[in-house]
Amino acid sequence: MRVITQLSTGGPEVLQIGVAPVPEPLPTEIRVRVAAAGVNPVDWKTRAGSGMAAVLGPPPFTVGWDVAGTVDALGAGVTRFAVGDSVFGMPWFPRQAGGYAEYVTAPSRHFAHRPAGLSEIEAAALPLAGLTAWQCLVDIADVQPGQRVLVHAAAGGVGHLAVQIAKARGAYVIGTASIGKHDLLHDLGIDEAVDYRAEAFERVVEPVDLVYDLIGGEVARRSLDVLRPDGRMICLPSAAASAAMDAAAERGLRASGMLVEPDGDGLEELVRLVDDRWLRVLVAETFPLERASHAHRAGELGRTTGKLVLTT
Repeated sequence: MRVITQLSTGGPEVLQIGVAPVPEPLPTEIRVRVAAAGVNPVDWKTRAGSGMAAVLGPPPFTVGWDVAGTVDALGAGVTRFAVGDSVFGMPWFPRQAGGYAEYVTAPSRHFAHRPAGLSEIEAAALPLAGLTAWQCLVDIADVQPGQRVLVHAAAGGVGHLAVQIAKARGAYVIGTASIGKHDLLHDLGIDEAVDYRAEAFERVVEPVDLVYDLIGGEVARRSLDVLRPDGRMICLPSAAASAAMDAAAERGLRASGMLVEPDGDGLEELVRLVDDRWLRVLVAETFPLERASHAHRAGELGRTTGKLVLTT
């Protein structure tokens, strides 16, 4: 099978197309013929030597954790799927999944059936970002109807999904984004959109119950100014969480980080939101597998609305 590999950490140019044996599923695993693979910030961070590079160990390795495709082989004991089923998932994270490849094997419970309302490309864009938002907003924060939620980078890969999940939970949602993305955010159901380039959000946003910060740094510290005393801030990326937690503790406020994990039940919840038309997945651009380096360059510019996806 074709696979994207790297012999060293570094810039996008270290990604190269290679050949590897097609993996065989172990008991409780399925093999998926990958049609599309999502591209996430953790991918290019790991490629460069940070992110999950310490977990994967020294190169060679293959990045990528978001996949969508068709089940083409079953390991012993699998009952959730049959050969020919269309599935999507986020296998093995943070261990190597090798999503930038034509085949992936992983435990069946790392996957869910692809909802009819999503193409394979859209489904490949959903798992890691969608589960990150779901696990933060639902499992950790337990967002309730009527609560006020502020989402930073609201039009990004995780952000645009977080906006919709919070709205589906009945929250009043405020998001920061450049002015050119406000129409899109209102189309997704956001209640207030703040142009972070034109005004300081902490001066115009009324106190909130939850800050979902997808930027970190100074934005996290300033966000504490709009957090209610009994509120919570969840800060990603995880590398930014420690400083945010320290700053919050100094003011007697709650802040935490998180690291997403494979979650078949969470995927099923996302499927229900898609089926009930609460959730749409925005794909900004697709690239063929062999142009993975171009996808990384595009992602690292930090201007993407929605997600980037590789196709096999």
